[in-house]
Amino acid sequence: MSRRTRIFIGILLIYTAGIAFLLYRVVGDIDPRYRESAEESLVETSQLMASLIEQDVIAGALNTARLEPLFQSVYAREFSAQIYNLHKRRVELRVYVTDRSGRVMFDSTGRQNGADFSKWSDVSRTLAGMYGARTSRDVESDPRTSVMYVSAPIRWNEEIVGVVSVGKPVQSFGQFVEDARARTLWVGVGSAFALLVLAIIVSIWLVRPFGLISDYWGWVRSQPRLSVPRMARRALDALRSSFGEMRDTLTGRNYVADYVQTFTHEVKSPLSAIRGAAELLQEPSMPQAEREHFLVNITRETQRIQEIVDRMMELTALETRRALDRTEPVALGPLLQDIAAGARPAASARNVGLRVAIDAQATTEGDPFLLRRAVSNLLDNAIDFSPAGREVVLTLQATARLARITVRDRGQGIPDYAKDKVFEKFYSLARPHNQKKSTGLGLAFVKEIANLHRGRVELVNGPGGGALATLTLPLAAHD
Repeated sequence: MSRRTRIFIGILLIYTAGIAFLLYRVVGDIDPRYRESAEESLVETSQLMASLIEQDVIAGALNTARLEPLFQSVYAREFSAQIYNLHKRRVELRVYVTDRSGRVMFDSTGRQNGADFSKWSDVSRTLAGMYGARTSRDVESDPRTSVMYVSAPIRWNEEIVGVVSVGKPVQSFGQFVEDARARTLWVGVGSAFALLVLAIIVSIWLVRPFGLISDYWGWVRSQPRLSVPRMARRALDALRSSFGEMRDTLTGRNYVADYVQTFTHEVKSPLSAIRGAAELLQEPSMPQAEREHFLVNITRETQRIQEIVDRMMELTALETRRALDRTEPVALGPLLQDIAAGARPAASARNVGLRVAIDAQATTEGDPFLLRRAVSNLLDNAIDFSPAGREVVLTLQATARLARITVRDRGQGIPDYAKDKVFEKFYSLARPHNQKKSTGLGLAFVKEIANLHRGRVELVNGPGGGALATLTLPLAAHD
């Protein structure tokens, strides 16, 4: 994975983590806010009930006689209230009254009359002149049965003679909490997705002024006949292209600096050789044989620099292509036979055998010129690293959806220190027969071609020795 890809993924992960943390805080804060609102309403209701009961206090004695018919009537009322998504049909408010010792004198549910509530925090704190509230469960093992209670003191001549506590089941407003959580999550995810799409659109506008959509429709108009699978693949390529351009925009394309630094390092050695040879050639007394030797060195090093520049320009042009401009069905069997025929003279010159094994016929959708370049690079590498008298095998295999092109040599294989570097730009191993290195851009070129064709390339040590290169490509869909 390249540095710019890691930076882009890092930015996306930071963005995702930030959105997730924000949603977590907001969603987690919904339930406390609803409880605060419900508690505020219960405070007012408890004060109202306390004032109502205080009207019937006689000489400090509580009289709750009119509360029972009142709540029987309230609980029996029939009504229908549509509160947003909640359809309410009955009163769920609870009320109980205790005397100054905490003994229940009235319970609207009729279940706790005569019980000692002096230990409950809402009652004990209110009798002590403080604000009293609690949340308890009707069924200890079921959190859905929680009930919020808020108490108010009942006074006679400024003396607290009892407590009235008003309760409300949490489940009655729990539907609002769940609905608010769902809405918040949908809004948060939708906003994050919209922001991501906006970033993609802006990045496309910055990098491609004419836009990928116009490119796509231009491609559609150029097709002699329309194919839904082919149009879908082209749309996916355009989407992948937009993500790539957004990544480059966000990372500032810092890889250009890496290119320049590596390129400078690569050309430094041949330039030093050319400069040294040129200085020596200025000596008038140099023998003719040595003069010709240094001239040959200058020519060789100049060709090396030219090759590095040419391959680098090809690779840079390839990397800027986020999708193939034009594609066509490519029969891989005939392509491999043709490539092998072109490589046999070079293999024969080094006494290396070359065999082609077509295990299955396969067709992929792509650019035949680029595919030829990719396979040729792999085959040239295998011939270069193959010992004299051994054989290089070029194989084509196919599964239900993929075609696999393998190139196998019987050389020394890949050293352990080079296994993670073989696809890096400008990294090259010395050829065994002449101890010279290539430009180090061939395998990077193959990797870019594989990515453009929605495939992948691997280079590993094969069983029994030697290197095994595998180019995997998707099979062309049948129209």
